Amino acid sequence: MPVFPLRPYELLIGLRYTRAKRRNHFISFISLISMLGIALGVAALIVVLSVMNGFQKEVRARILGVTPHLQVVSETGQLLDWQPLLAALGKQSELRAAAPYVSGQGMVSLNEVVQGVMVRGILPTDEQRLTGLGDKMKLGKLDDLRPGEFGITLGSDLARAMGARLGDSVLLITPQGQITPAGMLPRLKQFRVVGIFEVGMAPFDNALVLIHLNDAQKLFRLGEAVSGISGNLHDLDRAPEVALKLGGQLPPGIYATDWTQQNANYFAVVAMEKKMMFIILSLIVLVAAFNIVSTLVMAVTDKQADIAILRTLGASPSSIMKIFMVQGVLIGLIGMVLGVGGGVLIALNIGTLIPFIEHLFGVQFLSKEFYYISELPSDLHSADVIVVASMSFVISLLATLYPSWRAAKVQPAEALRYE
Repeated sequence: MPVFPLRPYELLIGLRYTRAKRRNHFISFISLISMLGIALGVAALIVVLSVMNGFQKEVRARILGVTPHLQVVSETGQLLDWQPLLAALGKQSELRAAAPYVSGQGMVSLNEVVQGVMVRGILPTDEQRLTGLGDKMKLGKLDDLRPGEFGITLGSDLARAMGARLGDSVLLITPQGQITPAGMLPRLKQFRVVGIFEVGMAPFDNALVLIHLNDAQKLFRLGEAVSGISGNLHDLDRAPEVALKLGGQLPPGIYATDWTQQNANYFAVVAMEKKMMFIILSLIVLVAAFNIVSTLVMAVTDKQADIAILRTLGASPSSIMKIFMVQGVLIGLIGMVLGVGGGVLIALNIGTLIPFIEHLFGVQFLSKEFYYISELPSDLHSADVIVVASMSFVISLLATLYPSWRAAKVQPAEALRYE
């Protein structure tokens, strides 16, 4: 059926039907439920998408606050002649900084408390340029890690669990053992606690320790070799492109990995969860749209006499159809506007609302012991708001088609037969 631009009388009658005045002068109950359903669905979508964006942004920032954007490593796990490679990487215009590192696993022991840890050997000055870990020191300084002094910095949760304080001596045990007449024995070395850092993510605060690069080479018996070279980029989003470019320039057996590869599983899961939440919460809007269908079907049944009179006065079937489309679209539009307003308001103030609710009910939604972060972040994207609003409007528009088509099919003679 051809649809022409709205005429003033079609719009006015559609608006009048939307108001649907009764004895109490209020909008019909079903129309109100439809509006609230759409508003709830739209607001929930905007808030959830904003929280997931904020979660992804916050975790990415904290991960990159400890791990470098780029790593050059060897298939054997050791880079022997790494100085020329470091000099070559320093000439890459995309890299802001590069430095060698040593990594390995071990255990730390203090006062009969033993914890498994990831040991990372660094050059303090270069590490500050790479990850900014020096800004996350709660006690001590990163520069207190000096070669030959066997100093160590611990994550805040690890230090708390072990009861470690500045100046304490901890025993660092590595799986690289020594062969003795009694068999294979692990290597043990006393380290002095010179600093405590806090990243804000349990996996790092619980299980990461930093020592000087030279001490790590001695501890893991690497000689002059290192585990790899870390790099920091001017534009972290170009990390995959730069890693691919470097891969073609590196010697055989040496390759480059970027932060998206190192954390690929996590970011893939977050992206999938965001899509699934969008689909699931869209069902709220869809259910509300069915209420619009019910409202319009009832309105068409109730207004058959009015439709017949309009038809006898010369109104075309397309005009009747547009009258009821106006009614349905207006319900959806009001719900969408309320939902967008409420969703944006909540998303922008979720950092205030969640602590208030937690304090009011004495609960904590995100425990640092189990989650990457302990606060609920929010990052509102205008693109998400536009997509959600457009989706709800289109669903509302589609919901009006069948009832409006039924209204256009009403025959005046049949409708007025018993009037």
